[in-house]
Amino acid sequence: MGGDSQEQQIRSARLQKVNELRKLGIEPYPYLFNKTHSSNQVHEQFDYLENSQESDKQVSVAGRILSIRNDGMFIDLHDPKGKVQIFSHKKSLMEDKLALVRYFDLGDIIGVVGKVRRTSRGEITVDAADVQLLSKCLLPLPEKYHGLTDRELRYRQRYLDLIINPESRDVFIKRCAAIDTIRKTLVDDDFIEVETPVLHPIAGGAIAKPFVTRHNALNMDLFLRIAPELYLKRLIVGGLSERVFEISRCFRNEGISTRHNPEFTTIEIYQAYADYNVTIEITEKIVASVAQALHKSLQVEYDGKILDFSAPWKRQSMTELIKECTGIDFLKIIDAADAKTHAKAIDVKVDDNFGWGKVVEAVFEEKVEHLLIQPTHVTDLPREISPLSKVHRHDPRLTERFETYINGWEIANGFSELNDPVDQYSRFADQLKAHEAGDDEAHRMDEDFITSLEYAMPPCAGLGIGIDRLVMLMTNSSSIRNVITFPTLRDK
Repeated sequence: MGGDSQEQQIRSARLQKVNELRKLGIEPYPYLFNKTHSSNQVHEQFDYLENSQESDKQVSVAGRILSIRNDGMFIDLHDPKGKVQIFSHKKSLMEDKLALVRYFDLGDIIGVVGKVRRTSRGEITVDAADVQLLSKCLLPLPEKYHGLTDRELRYRQRYLDLIINPESRDVFIKRCAAIDTIRKTLVDDDFIEVETPVLHPIAGGAIAKPFVTRHNALNMDLFLRIAPELYLKRLIVGGLSERVFEISRCFRNEGISTRHNPEFTTIEIYQAYADYNVTIEITEKIVASVAQALHKSLQVEYDGKILDFSAPWKRQSMTELIKECTGIDFLKIIDAADAKTHAKAIDVKVDDNFGWGKVVEAVFEEKVEHLLIQPTHVTDLPREISPLSKVHRHDPRLTERFETYINGWEIANGFSELNDPVDQYSRFADQLKAHEAGDDEAHRMDEDFITSLEYAMPPCAGLGIGIDRLVMLMTNSSSIRNVITFPTLRDK
């Protein structure tokens, strides 16, 4: 309700209109309106009209006023599908309704009933025979021709952004289409969609710092999920299906950047009797299906670059990529101390407590990651940073895990799932030691998950894809805040 003095003056004047209308027996906030056509349906169904030709069919449209001309004679009425012109004139509108039009302001939501014609200038128009105020807009909209350009305000007041900026609406419509496409692609491949808890007694399924909350009735701390992985694998153990997925909201208590938001959306997918090569192919299929759905092409432009999603994508191990970029072959380096020495020699910062695998990861992130513009599967990640992955069948220091990079961003993460309960317990124990040594992101011990594995989980492959980053790529968005309707912001 706050604002500058000019805004308050406008609000006061509009509140006065509300009071005047009520004195006339007109309710400015009625309960319903029988809308028969969206704006695009009006344009499509009456496209056959010639200039100056009128239809004898009546339509009922509703939306928000974003332009008023000639004292209300011409109104641009906008709805989520587009806009349609309204013509308010005494030829078709009774005097009391013409008087009502004079109470209309930019931003008001109105309903209009009338016949459709095409003007002599070729504009599809509804000749109003009846008008109704459906909701009075009390505050002035941002100036039309400049739009809502303040990024911070667009994020804080997304409703204004959506009213004023059609490109923002388009991004979120494409986001919905992308998720629908992913869901359909998997369902068509005999996957079933499931739901798992958001409140976890143990933060698990990923290496990340969780948010903590308190359940008063149970007198216990709970964690907002950082990943649904361990619950989805329990469903594989139980035999609910051999193919499951969940589109899930996850929460990680980490920094905020153009690619990170504390709450984000992922899809996690698990397929029994498969290894990580299968989930690599699923990744390519899902991303390609989204590109086709949104762009009708496997070539998508992002930030001036053409990204080619044609399969198969490049596959290369993390250590091979590091060797190409730095000349260092970490597979020939035996111990962590030697690995740290090599990393420091190329100006990569590593902590004293890093093992061989974390050093490899640090060098990759600093020297390689940003170079992976075209879709690339980075395979065979170190065991130390992969507590839920099967050991690589040819090198015990590595795992059968991959991360997919596009435009230098990690988009997907998948692996051959570890199903040996003894090995999994040992990995969790190592993570627990790291947590006790001060690593807030280390995985916790989850003994019930170990128990589930002791009932035998079949060979299984898992995959997680970041929906937000994928939508960023598909909509040429420079910030994750542009693709999340209400991103997390610092308190004003």
